[in-house]
Amino acid sequence: MKVKIIKTESEYKSACEKIYKLMHSTDKDIKPGTPEGDELELLSLLAERYEMQHYAMGSPDPVEAIKFRMDQMNLKQSDIAILFGGKTRVSEVLNRKRPLTLKMITLLNRYLGIPLESMIAGCKSFRLEAQKRKTILKNPSIKEYFDRSSSNIALANGS
Repeated sequence: MKVKIIKTESEYKSACEKIYKLMHSTDKDIKPGTPEGDELELLSLLAERYEMQHYAMGSPDPVEAIKFRMDQMNLKQSDIAILFGGKTRVSEVLNRKRPLTLKMITLLNRYLGIPLESMIAGCKSFRLEAQKRKTILKNPSIKEYFDRSSSNIALANGS
């Protein structure tokens, strides 16, 4: 087994092909601790690392996260209405006519297991006006924070 850090797209594709071949090489399960199991685990970790660096996914839209979880759990709006404060409110939120409240976010996390990050990070409706954005970014500490975070740069620029 000759494995190295994946640095290029062609190395990534080669690793994915090797993972596929290992997974489909036998009808039996590949056991951890075996040479094949160790190779599969190592290649998977390296491929995952490469994907996180080159194919990072942004945060999901909160409403889409709710709908996705409802679909996973085979729920209807009426099933979760109590988490929103009623049938009308759940409909308004899912149709983007009403924003999520902190209470709704907390209850959706607690009872449906929707990650808090999914409920707040993807919310793009909260933005500063252009002048206020310029003012806040004059602070060196805040500007440095935004410069380090590529996802926040887009928000700082108003996109």
